[in-house]
Amino acid sequence: MQLKSILNRVERYKSFVYGKVQWVEDAARPTIEVRIEPRANGRAICSGCGRPGPGYDRLPERRFEFVPLWQIAVFFVYAMRRVDCPRCGVTVERVPWAEGKHTMTTTFRWFLARWAKRLSWQEVAGIFQVSWEDVFRSVKYAVSWGLAHRDLSGIEAIGVDEIQWQRGHHYLTLVYQIEDGMKRLLWVARDRTEASLRDFFQTLSEEVRLSVRFVCSDMWQAYLNVIAEQLKNVVHVLDRFHIMKKMGEAIDEVRRGEARRLAQDGYEPVLKPSRWCLLKRPENLTEKQTVKLAELLQYNLQSVRSYLLREDFQRFWEYSSPGWAAKFLDQWCTRTLRSRIEPMKKVARSLREHRDLILNWFRARGKVSAGAVEGLNNKAKLTTRKAYGFRTYEGIETALYHTLGALPEPEFTHEFC
Repeated sequence: MQLKSILNRVERYKSFVYGKVQWVEDAARPTIEVRIEPRANGRAICSGCGRPGPGYDRLPERRFEFVPLWQIAVFFVYAMRRVDCPRCGVTVERVPWAEGKHTMTTTFRWFLARWAKRLSWQEVAGIFQVSWEDVFRSVKYAVSWGLAHRDLSGIEAIGVDEIQWQRGHHYLTLVYQIEDGMKRLLWVARDRTEASLRDFFQTLSEEVRLSVRFVCSDMWQAYLNVIAEQLKNVVHVLDRFHIMKKMGEAIDEVRRGEARRLAQDGYEPVLKPSRWCLLKRPENLTEKQTVKLAELLQYNLQSVRSYLLREDFQRFWEYSSPGWAAKFLDQWCTRTLRSRIEPMKKVARSLREHRDLILNWFRARGKVSAGAVEGLNNKAKLTTRKAYGFRTYEGIETALYHTLGALPEPEFTHEFC
């Protein structure tokens, strides 16, 4: 079977035919050139208005890189026609295998973008012998096409969170769709301000906004303000993970302060190797950590009391009735506020302040998976780590949409990867 037969099967273009196929002898790597010619009765398409027009002249031949064959570079060679368009004047024709002045075929760009989901962009560039910029531009093209053609109808549950993407206080606001059967990234924005999240809702139609029934977020006040402003009739759930994370941070703060005081007063440093004993759940402790925790529980330390308060609060998530859960929450907050442990008291005051939103967790149970937000966040953080060479917001935004956006792709006659 000849190469022309394969191309006619997988990459056939209306009004064009494949001509001579030849090796390029003096190329730096094995290369095949495939010449393309217009059909005798075909008219060139104006690149401005998209309508056929009379020919004007032909430009010198151009090369368009196609998907390599067995690591052999394949180039289409074609002399572009110019069109004498009555509406746009003299313009270069539009061809179906490439866009504008790009030297890569559209098929090759999609090929690189798909491989960029599986490997790092630098690895893709090395394997297919293109530049890193070529891979980036291909991914950006795929993301732009996907965002323009994605369907946002029927969104019922979203999750809002932020991640750090550069050293220092440089954050990204991320919005996910977190329903069963559809978990994807919907929005990326700089910083974690009200404007960052408000811009997302302004891109949604009124119909899409009214279809949202559940929102999951942490206790960041900027997000709470915008959600209350933009989605007035939804069930707003505070993320269980972030609530327990706040308690873990409070326990660690208590432990560090108490360890310093014990050292200054000359007591035995019983808290020194105990950080993860207090932060991890009992079922996740190693054998050595379990023994250490048993020793700590014999001491009347603020760190131990904070740990016991945290473990007692775990019972809150086991309730099935919002009413009984509310009663338990009120009692726990009262007991914690009397504990004289300031970091834990701060957590209790925060829980009281957001009491109604926390209790929404029971109203949305089974409808929203709060863990889905953190799972997608972990994938986002992995993407940022793989993208260690990105120094611009545009680069990381493109990578996140490409990896997590579940963006649509056009239909092709043949799937190359």
